[in-house]
Amino acid sequence: MKITSYITVLLCTFACFSCSDDKTVGFGVDKDAVQMGAEGGKYTVRVAAGNDWIATTDEPWITISPANGRGSVDCQLIIDSALLASPRRGVVRIQDQKTRDHREITIDQQGFDYAITVDKPEVSVDNYAVYGTRYFEVKVKTNVDFDVEVPESSQSWLKFDRYTVEFDRGIRPREITVRFNWGINSQPNERIADISFKPKESVELARQDKLLVTQKAAEPIVENTREGDSVALLAVARTLELWSSWEGTGEKMDNWSGVELWEEGMKGYTEQKKGRVKYASFFMFNTKEEIPFEVQYLTAADELRFFSNENGCMKSLNTGEHITKLTQLRRLTISAYGLTELHPDFRNLANLEYLDLSSNNFQTIPADLNKTNFPKLRTLILNANTRHNIYDLSNTVETNYGGFSDEEEFPRRMIEWDLDTLVLSVNYLRGPLPAMEDYEKYTEQDIIDADTLPRALIGTPKVMPHTKRFAINLNRLTGELPAWLLYHPALDWWAPFQLVFTQEGKTLEGNMAGFSNEPINMNYYYEFYKGFKNPDADEEDETPDNK
Repeated sequence: MKITSYITVLLCTFACFSCSDDKTVGFGVDKDAVQMGAEGGKYTVRVAAGNDWIATTDEPWITISPANGRGSVDCQLIIDSALLASPRRGVVRIQDQKTRDHREITIDQQGFDYAITVDKPEVSVDNYAVYGTRYFEVKVKTNVDFDVEVPESSQSWLKFDRYTVEFDRGIRPREITVRFNWGINSQPNERIADISFKPKESVELARQDKLLVTQKAAEPIVENTREGDSVALLAVARTLELWSSWEGTGEKMDNWSGVELWEEGMKGYTEQKKGRVKYASFFMFNTKEEIPFEVQYLTAADELRFFSNENGCMKSLNTGEHITKLTQLRRLTISAYGLTELHPDFRNLANLEYLDLSSNNFQTIPADLNKTNFPKLRTLILNANTRHNIYDLSNTVETNYGGFSDEEEFPRRMIEWDLDTLVLSVNYLRGPLPAMEDYEKYTEQDIIDADTLPRALIGTPKVMPHTKRFAINLNRLTGELPAWLLYHPALDWWAPFQLVFTQEGKTLEGNMAGFSNEPINMNYYYEFYKGFKNPDADEEDETPDNK
């Protein structure tokens, strides 16, 4: 009985040891090397162990999950995206905590090839779209900083906004959005631009995409015809976003408001002009651009008028080149449009007799406005070129407030022009009026030729002898009124107490604007012209204290 029990115990003990040996697991991993692409990703390895173990690495771009455990388990190696173009290597160590035995897994990751790619290599745009919608965006994927190169022949109509390529976390590919802005195509021909993306540094690119931009041709307008004029008027109104357009009225162009057509008997009429646009007015609109290109097709127009652009005082616009092609124009008004400059070709309008550029935002009187460029001009209106009223120029933080405020002194070239009408009222012109002592003087022959002039005028500067209307009121002028103005033959016609003498506000120096020798009435003037002018005709110019 005892022998039997002893044998039984031995057998059970042996069985237990046999069972324990069967469950023993050898320590190891199923991979000792991993190859990973530049994009990074996850890789699974099998850890075989019978004891506790721990996984470590010195590389921040490698993560092990789980990083420790007991027994056999699947681990994920998480590899970050590469940072550089060159390859890199890292090592993961897995160690048995009991036996201190370890295994290593070598991880080799390729670097990114240098490349510049675009999401859409071809883009097509219309010839026209509403302002603010004429753009498209391209997503550029790159791991090298680049310049956008637009062909010189396309730079006039295709531009791009500023962009930034930041490699704050290495040169892994980044997606950059580049916005391109396109201009209206006024020609009946398609336009094409081949855009390149050039790396700023010398690297070898594995891929370098280009961008092909195609712009549709403009719908042709039949030039020098009545039909072409009507299409041009509607197109200009559409582009300006005219508040009240002729489109959809169902009326013939003969009945369009603000439009006058050439008819037989009109001055300047020819058979070729019959029924075409002689005059057109564009009133109350909202544009942030130059005068539309379709205006160039109004080749029979004698007068055009653009007036009242919404929030014009906040805009800084150029006339654009298209209006300058209408060299036949005699009268032109571009008022309250938001102009700060004229196109360099504006001088082509040499046949102008009347020009109104009032209520714009000019900092200086455009240099091209002179008697050499416009020999036929008789009326020039430049009043109210102020963005807003500033009473005290010495006590303001405002800049770029218009009103010819960059003119350092009164523009002598304007009064040397001898126009019939010159209006410079309500601006920020400053300083004294020029005395003009070095200018041409009235002579004995002048008195003989004009029996309305007194001999006392001889020796006085002969400034603007043909000017019937002169207005400089509500500027910031100071100093003395010169003799040529105080005794000008047309002074009483100019309504001087309203339109000449009256100034407003304070100058840049903080002084009150106004002339130091402003007369209190016109008695001195009528005494000077006694026998030559009728003082009774201008009694209203006398001040109440002197009647």
